[in-house]
Amino acid sequence: MTSAAMLPILLLIASNVFMTVAWYGHLRFPAAPLALVVMASWGIAFFEYWLAVPANRIGYGTYSAAQLKTIQEVVTLTVFVGFSALVLGEMPTWRTGLGFAFIAAGAALIFRG
Repeated sequence: MTSAAMLPILLLIASNVFMTVAWYGHLRFPAAPLALVVMASWGIAFFEYWLAVPANRIGYGTYSAAQLKTIQEVVTLTVFVGFSALVLGEMPTWRTGLGFAFIAAGAALIFRG
C-alpha cells in the first residue's frame, strides 16, 4: 500500500483509540459524576477530531467517501473489541464475531463496487 492509501487508515486507527476511550473509558469509573465524565470525554474527543478530519481530507480521492466511512466503521469495531476485552474485561462472544462477520461482508461489498 502506498502512503497515500495507508496514512488515512493509520490516522483513523489513532482517532478511534481516542474516541473509544472518550465514549467508553469512563465506564471504569461508575462513581464519577456524570458532568465530569462528559467534560473529560469531550476533551478526549477533541483530539480524535484532529486525527479523523485530516484522515478523511487526506484519504478522499484515494478512497471514496463511502470507502472512508467503511474503513472508519471497521476500525471502530476492531478498536472497540480490543478495548472492551483489555480495559473492560468483556470478551467477545461467538455472536459478536458473527455480527462483525456480517459487517465485514458489507464492507467487502463497498470495496468491490
